[in-house]
Amino acid sequence: MTEYTQIFKGTAFSSTSPKEVQILKDYLFFINADGMIEKVVAPEHIDYQSLLDTYQDKENFHQLTDGQYFLPGFIDLHVHAPQWAQSGTALDIPLYDWLNTYTFPIESKFSDLDFAKEVYEDLVNTLLANGTTTSLYFATVHKEASLLLAEICAEKGQRGLVGKVVMDDPEQNPDFYRDADTQTALADTEEFILAVKALAKSTKQGVYPVVTPRFIPSCTDGALKGLGELAAKYNTHVQSHCSESDWEHGYVQDRFKKNDAFALHDFGLLGDKSVMAHSNFLNDEDAELFAETGTAVGHCPISNAYFANSVIPIAHLHSKGVDIGLGSDVSGGFSPSLFDNARQAVMSSRMLEDGVDTSLPAEKRGVPNSRITINEAFYLATAGGGESLSLPIGRLEENYTWDAQIIDTKIASAKLPIFDVNEDLNDIFQKIMYLVRPENISEVWVQGNKVHERTK
Repeated sequence: MTEYTQIFKGTAFSSTSPKEVQILKDYLFFINADGMIEKVVAPEHIDYQSLLDTYQDKENFHQLTDGQYFLPGFIDLHVHAPQWAQSGTALDIPLYDWLNTYTFPIESKFSDLDFAKEVYEDLVNTLLANGTTTSLYFATVHKEASLLLAEICAEKGQRGLVGKVVMDDPEQNPDFYRDADTQTALADTEEFILAVKALAKSTKQGVYPVVTPRFIPSCTDGALKGLGELAAKYNTHVQSHCSESDWEHGYVQDRFKKNDAFALHDFGLLGDKSVMAHSNFLNDEDAELFAETGTAVGHCPISNAYFANSVIPIAHLHSKGVDIGLGSDVSGGFSPSLFDNARQAVMSSRMLEDGVDTSLPAEKRGVPNSRITINEAFYLATAGGGESLSLPIGRLEENYTWDAQIIDTKIASAKLPIFDVNEDLNDIFQKIMYLVRPENISEVWVQGNKVHERTK
């Protein structure tokens, strides 16, 4: 008899495509020692009952109770880990002022490893409690504190993709917070990559080093070129900000006489393992370059409402074949919850389609065919994120990791309004996506291990 480390029985929701959510009612999920979903069995399968009889009395068999459902773990494609310490503050000032007055001073404090440990442990705990099983992190310029974040992810069981941030241009960065020079920035990045790769060997769910130029305005040409070379040498993930706001988009055009996407590509920073945050101002040529290189967009809808001067045309970019996932952008986005960001993604897309200037006639007010549905927002938070990172995560199906949230719709303090015992499961899915709060997330599993359990 095959040995499985865990067996789960219950109803799950998983994306089959950007617009279609599959309902897996009363399915069995068999998890192997590597934390992968080895077998998925539907109730109508010929072996279902005999498998149930074989396993249901075993200690490693988990059956959901009435009102509980499985969702894939969420994948957050853009988290500024040190900014958790300032989350929810200073969102009403322009991006440039926000960075220089609030963000860079707080990030500079992460030279203190005791402070870094306190913030990073709290952040990883918070994200897990919100159902985020994989996070793509910007850390700070500090090599040691960045490695500490990877170690905390490894220890707490979250799949962390962590970048030591590069900011080497003395003209563009404050004296108190930047890399000492280009050579130091590149040497520290290479040492960081090697240290995280060594840590990954003993981390079941995986931790990954990420080449991370903060954005073009922070970096010299030499740093951008060197980082592209390091990404190629070690086959790492890459992240940066791309065409986020009028200011940043305009800065790159002034400096390189081309858009962000093409400038980043020139330095070898676009590819199948690259995620570019925001990307609000991509034009069709930029989008085609992203699709051609496999570069993904990390869509941060709450943050974009504050700092991006625009609503990103997600539906249009999807139609161009661009991979897209969802990001919280803590702390440009105040909420660590991808449920909140999925809701905002839908709302922002509706505002783009309908328009916002009431002085214009309805037919001139918006951008047609811009809306996305909650099904599509769920896809961005799960399967879209997995595809963006080129990892087997984000779906509850065979040969994917068992990264799962158990959602309890009946918990007394946050009961969902489900009053019909035969309520349509599509409607229940929508209620989950719109109404779940952290207290509804009773358990979180990553790579077959339980990493969070809500205290009763």
